[in-house]
Formats: sequence, structure tokens, C-alpha cells
Amino acid sequence: MPFIAASLGLTDEQRQIQQLAADFARNEMFPNMATWDREETFPVDTLRKAAELGFGAIYCQEKYGGTGLSRLDASIIFEALAQGCCSTTAYISIHNMCAWMIDEFGNEEQKKRWIPQLASMGCLASYCLTEPGSGSDAASLTTSARKDGDSYVLNGSKSFISGAGATDVYLVMCRTGEAGPRGISCILVEKNTPGLSFGKKEKKAGSNTHLFFFLLLFFKPYSDLLIIKINFERIYTLFFRVGWNTHPARVVSFDDCRVPKANLLSVEGQGFNIAMRGLNGGRINIASCSLGAAQASLEQACDHLKVRKQFGSALASFQYLQFRVAEMATQLVASRLLVRQAAMALQANLPEAVALCSMAKLFVTEECFQVCNDAMQMFGGYGYLKDYPVQQYVRDTRVHCILEGTNEMMRMLVSRDILRDR
Repeated sequence: MPFIAASLGLTDEQRQIQQLAADFARNEMFPNMATWDREETFPVDTLRKAAELGFGAIYCQEKYGGTGLSRLDASIIFEALAQGCCSTTAYISIHNMCAWMIDEFGNEEQKKRWIPQLASMGCLASYCLTEPGSGSDAASLTTSARKDGDSYVLNGSKSFISGAGATDVYLVMCRTGEAGPRGISCILVEKNTPGLSFGKKEKKAGSNTHLFFFLLLFFKPYSDLLIIKINFERIYTLFFRVGWNTHPARVVSFDDCRVPKANLLSVEGQGFNIAMRGLNGGRINIASCSLGAAQASLEQACDHLKVRKQFGSALASFQYLQFRVAEMATQLVASRLLVRQAAMALQANLPEAVALCSMAKLFVTEECFQVCNDAMQMFGGYGYLKDYPVQQYVRDTRVHCILEGTNEMMRMLVSRDILRDR
């Protein structure tokens, strides 16, 4: 499929980078994708093999141990890796976002200490912004950091934190000052710091949880009548996660967690700016993961249509399916063009970068999820079996419409930029 190939329009160097990532995905990730998902394995050894190829700190400066590539190069890499395992690639993208935040906002000592460790993925990172009471309204976060001598003392909690409990350093957005975004700072908290703890690993939805799920749905309308009061939303949060099974997600809690003042990233009051600038790149990265999953799903669906026969003919001969394949390919190529345009805008620090990153995240995650979902439909009942990878791409890409800023928030950011006075 040369006209929908991800290599279309790339330079020779970018094609080599892409081929390196694609080979790694094919040989090291795809053969293990289903097992990692089923057993909820966090494949740290594979992450470190990826780091040996330069995928641990892709767009961090070379002088601190990073690979020194561009945002576009990173998008190309994440798209290729996601064909091998979308969930694992999503964690790699989050780790890279954290590494960049230190590279961009850290002081010399912080960069020299952390970037080499993150680049090798000998040290793994987690991004801590979301709280039980503040999701899209991130500026209302309440986790606090109080000065006490040469330390900050943190109290509060973060939720849905990828890698939590298995990673080594946590970039925590916390309140050091007034209400609102200007009172937020970013502090690095190392694993094993006293006062740092982790909630129960969030469970993932599968066939073994369906009965419990439907019982919750049945009883929820009658919750006021129950003798024992039940927080159904909290139970759902604790027990179900549909995709992204190859890295843990936990609540991260801080109970008088004392960290040195030297762990402050940049200066007090810059945390919200750091978080948002990190998310601009994170939105391109997660959209790139969606691209890889959609590419793989489309290719697998096309192979299936050529061999599967019904009514005496291959499915590929049916006009409706031919037209749908054409639409899926168009969705995929249009998505890729938008992601790459946004990546170049962010690299160049253009004023349109925030809106383009939001557009890319909004459009690409929704369109590529639809491609994966339609590919699964083309497999019929087989597509719903875990023996076929397409169902995993569907489950892993669905959450992309929610995280790194919900797509409803992306619509708000884009419209606000378009309608503001110039």
C-alpha cells in the first residue's frame, strides 16, 4: 500500500529512523503484544531495549544524553512502534514527555542527573497532573507543597497515573501558592521517598469482569435504597480499565511527603505552564500512537478481506467494503498529514502550535479509533476474539480520546483560538 505508507514524504534519514522503529516493533513488540495485554505485563526489559536505539529521550538535547531528534521524528517513531503495541508505545511517549520537561525547564544539575538515566530508561518517569477532583479543570488541583526549611512537604493525591508504582521519578504538579494556575509548581518526587504511596493497581475490563460490571449497572439506580452506601463511580474507577494493560495505573498519594527544594523544576508558579507545554507534545505523541494502531488495523483488515469468502466470493469483491476501505485509508492519510503539520509547528514554536496540536489530537484520535473499530467490524465475530490483534488496537486507542486533555477540551482550545480578537 505505497500511497498510504507512513514513509510517504519523508527524507532518507527519516525513512531510516522509521525503519529502525518498525523493525523493533515487528521483532520485539508485536510477538508479545497479546501476552503483555492478557497478563498485564509492564515490559521493562523491552523498554530498555528501545532505549538502546535512542527512544528513551528522543527530543532531548544530545549534550545531556538525549537523542536530539525533532518532534516530527518522534511522531514517526511512535507511529511505527504503536503498530507493534499501542499501549506500550503510549507509555514510552509519556516517559519522553517527562524527559523533555526536565530537559526544557530543569537546571544544569537536574539535566545532568536525570536525562542520562531517562534516556537509557534505567530510570522510568511518570507524569502526575490529574487528581480525583480535577481532570479537565487542571488549574483547580489541590495537592499541596508547603515549604519547610530546605524541603517541600507534599500532601494530596493524583489519579490515573501511568506507570505508578513501577516507575522511579514522578513529575508532580502541586500547589505552592495562590488558587488558580499561577499557584502551581512542578516538583520531582523520587520513588521510595517517605510519605509517597500507591493505590491498588486499577483492574482492566475483560470477559471475567462482565458479570460484576452488569451487576453494578443494575444496582446503581437503587443505590439510595441500599443499607450499605456504595460509591459506584469509585468502584468503577478501581476495578475497570478497558485498554492500556501493558503498564500499570494507580492513585499516587502524598502524606507529609518531604522532598528537597532542589527538586523544584524551574521556579515556583511555573508548574501549570510546564504541564501545558508538556501536553502540547503529548497530544502529538498520543495521536501518533493512534496512527500506528490504525495503520496496522487497516492492513490486517485488507488481508482478511482478500482471503475471507462469503456467498462464494472474497469479501474484497463487495463494493460496500471496497468503499469503506477507501474511506478508512483517506481518514488515515489525512490524520497523518495533520499530525506531522502540528509536529513541525511545535518544533518551530509557531503561534499556531497549541491550536494545531489540539486539532491533531481531536481529529486523529477520533478518526483513527473509527478506522480500528471499522477494521474490527470487517473481521466479523473473529474480530472480537483476542486471537486477533485488531480488538486490542480498538481497546487501546479508545482512551486516546480522553487522556492528554479530553477531546471536548480540544474543541474548546481550537474554537477559543479561532474566535479570539487578533
